Amino acid sequence: MGAVVARPPQTHPVLPRLTGSPGFGSTIVLDSGGGEYSSQWKDIAPKLHAATGATVITYDRAGLGKSDVVPGPWKVESAVSDLEAGLRQLGVTNDVTLVAHSQAGEIANYLAKGNPKVLSGAVLVDANLPQFFTDEEIPRLVAATQPAIDAAKKDPEKPANRQLISTAEGFAPAHRAFHKVTWPDSVPATVMVSGKTPFDGSPEDAQRWRDAAASFAQEAPNRALVTVKGASHEVPTERPDVVLKAIEAMFAAQH
Repeated sequence: MGAVVARPPQTHPVLPRLTGSPGFGSTIVLDSGGGEYSSQWKDIAPKLHAATGATVITYDRAGLGKSDVVPGPWKVESAVSDLEAGLRQLGVTNDVTLVAHSQAGEIANYLAKGNPKVLSGAVLVDANLPQFFTDEEIPRLVAATQPAIDAAKKDPEKPANRQLISTAEGFAPAHRAFHKVTWPDSVPATVMVSGKTPFDGSPEDAQRWRDAAASFAQEAPNRALVTVKGASHEVPTERPDVVLKAIEAMFAAQH
């Protein structure tokens, strides 16, 4: 089996851009954080394929990398639908180990809730988790990100800025809904938390982020919490060795 690189276009199923040949057995999907492209996994994907023999899929979400732009607010439901459609087109319907960084944690949670049978396990890398987005936290996030959003609007065509602006639209109601999502007990998960978290400058928010990860991990016996000490939020690029080890362990435990 070879490594697969796939990208979702605007409103139709993912058109894969392949390197190597897709396999028909176990699959590992690497889902990038907000504003990131599939290149985020360039140091991990080939080593992961060599270590596990699994098909490894990376892709660019709509509006990022080589994928088409979708106007309007970012909707996690659309992102989940794109990923599911792409996997179906590649013939991947089960035995997926899903690896999600940051914003992709929302996609992972909705995918696991709606289609748990496709997943054999997950590694959530400093990922957005429902437990974090409380009624107390959401207004703090909206206020804290407003300066960055205002700056992004000065150059809205830049992909990272466009992603930030689209995510900000409808942020509060979308994340109140996300807070109610529950991860199925049937899908084991490793939760990785960076030492600095995305809120290195705000001890209160950083602690809430760590508490949310711990709460998620404690909700079922098949979940584990891993803290990557000293790392910033960009764990996949800063500590690919630690991420690779966690994915290999999750994959081995299920196979």
